[in-house]
Amino acid sequence: MSATEAAGDTDQQVDIKKGLPEAYRALAAITRSAGAFGEGLDELVKVRASILNRCSYCIDTHTAHAIKGGEDPRRLFALAAWRDSDFFTSRERAALALTDAITTVSADGDVDAALAAASEEFSVDELNRLVTAIIAINAWNRAAIASRFAASPLREL
Repeated sequence: MSATEAAGDTDQQVDIKKGLPEAYRALAAITRSAGAFGEGLDELVKVRASILNRCSYCIDTHTAHAIKGGEDPRRLFALAAWRDSDFFTSRERAALALTDAITTVSADGDVDAALAAASEEFSVDELNRLVTAIIAINAWNRAAIASRFAASPLREL
């Protein structure tokens, strides 16, 4: 088997939206069901998970959405080291800790501790939405990476 065959046929592109539209619609429905859980926090969570997953397409998409929604770009830059930044509220820190724990669960994610801390900041409904949003962005990151989606060329936001 050649290296090209081992890597996959370069003419064959994974794209669940085209190749398995019912799965794409199901993932979109999960994302919609999470809804927003307040104060632009949903975009912070999406950017943070995308950073951890190294999904440049999703980082680009969600930082652009956050900036258009009024988010301070300095806070977006600080997401890479949010634990060492004073830019985030206790509620945001709880959401980011839970994002880290769920996203890195196989490495070192302490989901129980993160859930306990988040339950101090979020209602049960908000916590369910937050967890669902974290699950969804992790799935979208993996879909974008497998599909080899790339961030758009630099443009004005």
